[in-house]
Amino acid sequence: MASSGTTPKAPVLDAAGKKAKDVTLEATVFGADVKPHLVHEVVRAEFNANRAGTRAAKSRGLVSGGRSKPWRQKGTGRARAGQANSPLWRGGGKIFPSSPDENFSHKLNRKMYRAGVASILSQLVREERLSVIDQLAVDSPKTKQFAQKMKGYGFDGTVLVVTDKLDDNIYLGSRNLPNVLVLETREVDPVTLVRFQHVLLTKAAVAQFEEILG
Repeated sequence: MASSGTTPKAPVLDAAGKKAKDVTLEATVFGADVKPHLVHEVVRAEFNANRAGTRAAKSRGLVSGGRSKPWRQKGTGRARAGQANSPLWRGGGKIFPSSPDENFSHKLNRKMYRAGVASILSQLVREERLSVIDQLAVDSPKTKQFAQKMKGYGFDGTVLVVTDKLDDNIYLGSRNLPNVLVLETREVDPVTLVRFQHVLLTKAAVAQFEEILG
């Protein structure tokens, strides 16, 4: 995977939200050339995969009535007709009806998917929307305690926190915060990366991303 040529770096934040140092990131994952068409493909594939088949229309076989011939074939002066449930008639069935089990998935091979995610991560680094912390831990599963911890980092807007392992204290403490979402690395998808204004990774999550996408 091609890189932009510069060594990508991200700030490492301390508990007070101040920059302690910079961490050097893998260029093939966090410093790749951004390819908008790949970003579009992976985001579209994710949306289509999550799309639910909640619509349905009736075929001519499901429309009530219309099983007999409306009038005789000849001699009436009207156009010939076989059944009243014909798709050509008002109230008739649909030729290719929508069904609840319709498959909206968009095929995307693994190489394209990885390149698209790497493009998103690289753009986050360039826009200075990606930060790193040593680890994420709280003493108790209290929303107030987790909210104070996140407030200490000084982010304005929505925050996606990615950790290598999500324990009960973090999960229970973060689930009621509307502007914060905590996920494990394996749960992150392209739409989530694009949707949040800030992305906060633990060092272990950075290593996992580099292993998966590198």
